[in-house]
Amino acid sequence: MIRLGIVLPCYNEDEIIMDTYSKIAQFMSGLIANDKVSADSLILFVDDGSNDGTWELIKELIQTDKQVRGIKFSRNFGQQRALWAGVTAIAKKVDAVVTLDADLQDDYLVIDEMLEAFQQGSDIVYGVRNCRDTDHYFKRVSAELFYYLMKKINPQMIKNHANFRLMSKRTALLLDEYAESNLYLRGIIPLIGFPSTKVFYSRKERVAGKTKYSIHKMIHLAIDGITSFSIAPIQWTRNIGLSTFLFGVFYAVYILFQKTFNHPVPGWSSLVLSLWLLCGIQLIGISVIGEYVGKIYYEVKRRPKYIIEESTIDLNEETIRENK
Repeated sequence: MIRLGIVLPCYNEDEIIMDTYSKIAQFMSGLIANDKVSADSLILFVDDGSNDGTWELIKELIQTDKQVRGIKFSRNFGQQRALWAGVTAIAKKVDAVVTLDADLQDDYLVIDEMLEAFQQGSDIVYGVRNCRDTDHYFKRVSAELFYYLMKKINPQMIKNHANFRLMSKRTALLLDEYAESNLYLRGIIPLIGFPSTKVFYSRKERVAGKTKYSIHKMIHLAIDGITSFSIAPIQWTRNIGLSTFLFGVFYAVYILFQKTFNHPVPGWSSLVLSLWLLCGIQLIGISVIGEYVGKIYYEVKRRPKYIIEESTIDLNEETIRENK
């Protein structure tokens, strides 16, 4: 029987953590009762350096439920690292891992379908949104643009898929082979290439609390995704520079033609426009190259992806009963 691990990264989620646990625990009990997963399956909360009461609540759950485990980061390292830590921590202990945001906006009920697909031979099962009706206009448009660019850069990229997925044991164990510190899991996992499939669901509204993904964080994540898997932005900058150079050559021929036939060439507006255009292109080019240099800077330092302050991964049932 499948031993399942559900990994839930959380950051300042004390308003919803108990509700999340209640729903996931009840769902897990149903899977166990129907003999779809084993009774020793796990629920792992990864606290990404919360500064509210999230970790204290997780510790309470650990004391009362033998299936619950917890990891606490020393500070906020980011959602991608929290997911990575959770998956790699329990990869050897389970047969399949499901990652799911703690706000449960992704429909956890389709985990049932994911397990069926896993039993039919899929090593990776992606949870994919069937629509974006709950998003505001800017997010819908920016998401479409982002996935369009990512498809050009990384054809394996799954559109409208975020962090909701099932991975087999061998897939989860392989994550440790990827040593980069700039993590973008929704780009890395499709590169593994094992058999995969999709399940579709409708995203729900958040029950309580506020989303931790501001527009700034979403833009930063998008830039990380694009620059972590391709040098296409540098190539695009090169093409823009080449096009600008060719435009300059044609414009020089035009000016020479005008002077030859004694036609005055207005200079002020064209000069200012050219300066602004060229300076803008140069700054864009420098910033794109700087983004890649910055990534190299972080990679060569070889700093740890995260630091774990507390962990209950290795607690066994006897220890939990003693702590109770």
